[in-house]
Amino acid sequence: MGYLVVIVLVIVYGYGAMRFWKGFHRTNFSGGRLSLTLLWPIFLIANKSYRQNFGRALKG
Repeated sequence: MGYLVVIVLVIVYGYGAMRFWKGFHRTNFSGGRLSLTLLWPIFLIANKSYRQNFGRALKG
């Protein structure tokens, strides 16, 4: 059961990263695409501005 949870989390992480990467041009960010994509779960929890931009990136 633990492996299933890990697999689901990896899939969700990968899906979020892929969607953010593809929609990055819709955000207000000008650089740091790789680091912002890799650390999206942390920024999503901790930063209101990032949450708004993440939403813009996913709306594509």
